[in-house]
Amino acid sequence: MSLKAIVYVRNPPSLEILNQLLLPHETVYESITTVQQGYEQINQMKVRGAPAIGIVAALSLVIDLQLKLQTFINNPNALDSETLNILNSPLLLATFVRNSLDRLNQSRPTAVNLFRTSDILWDVTNSGIKKNFDSKQIIESLADTAEQMMLNDLKDNNNIGKYGADFILKNSDKKICVVTHCNTGSLATSGYGTALGIIRHLHAQENLLHAYYTETRPYNQGSRLTSYELLHDKIPSTLICDSMVSALLSSHAFNSSSNKVGHKITAIIVGADRVAKNGDTANKIGTYQLAITARYHNVMFIVASPSTSIDLNIQNGRDIVIEERNEDEVVFIGGLLKQDGIEKNQIKKVRVSPEGVKVWNPSFDVTPAELITAIVTEKGVVEKEEGMKEFDLEKFLLG
Repeated sequence: MSLKAIVYVRNPPSLEILNQLLLPHETVYESITTVQQGYEQINQMKVRGAPAIGIVAALSLVIDLQLKLQTFINNPNALDSETLNILNSPLLLATFVRNSLDRLNQSRPTAVNLFRTSDILWDVTNSGIKKNFDSKQIIESLADTAEQMMLNDLKDNNNIGKYGADFILKNSDKKICVVTHCNTGSLATSGYGTALGIIRHLHAQENLLHAYYTETRPYNQGSRLTSYELLHDKIPSTLICDSMVSALLSSHAFNSSSNKVGHKITAIIVGADRVAKNGDTANKIGTYQLAITARYHNVMFIVASPSTSIDLNIQNGRDIVIEERNEDEVVFIGGLLKQDGIEKNQIKKVRVSPEGVKVWNPSFDVTPAELITAIVTEKGVVEKEEGMKEFDLEKFLLG
């Protein structure tokens, strides 16, 4: 089992991505050498999670340029004239960077990290032009920036884990049960995770009794990926269907070992793909209904979000573009083949619904800030001011 979603080496340059469509049944790393391949990995959801999407987008541009530069140094005759011009002209390199970033931005429209990454890399490119850098120097600057993004994300995730755990424990018992949705762990980031990072921190401090996680239809990131991570870390946990959360909260937590009702659920902890200025949060489809049931059952609803996922240019959730995906993700389901009661080591996709059925498949929904207890970032925990229904994230981030 591997929890490393992204494997990047600078010298000699190489980039491999863990194909998460095959998890948990197969561990397959796929090489990325071009921007187009990076686009496809993100668009096809072989890599997913807002932080990881941004990092892979950055690294796919970097690796494309590094491999071109390596060939230019070792065997320039192997390059076409267009590539030679890019490597000889910083201005033509900038055009290539701009076109590449525009292409990558089209891969997934909702996660703000992707667009923030694009802005950062474009600023680095323009800065190099203004400093009269040659193409090699600009490429090196882009690589430095992408590597720092990975390091910052890992550090941020560890801080989110600590701040989130401390906030929950401050407002609850010292032994708690939680619910989470989708996959927000190492596989969705550069490591450790956001919402799952909080759960990891609670477990490390021996404050976690049990974690429940939804299967997260239609792509089953919970049953496939969160299962994979929790089993890897030996965190006490139970998989439930998306439609079971309200029943779980109303009956308290079910103790599978004793077959009895156990401790009350303390918090539902989720991640975020884009958080608006007022705290409205776009996250994996199904998050909104969890917030509603959390409010009804008086359970904390916590959003774990690095500041890179907060978009101060978006006033509220109505302005967030929601990606709609292919109907096949709903009508087909994949998994290990089971025949005559025996599991075969073969992944198959089968149709569940009849042909001709109409499907609506939004990848995300938006949870209103009013339903969110707190937003946990690497900078600390944001709460709404007394009597307010929205967060002041601009004040929190900019002071």
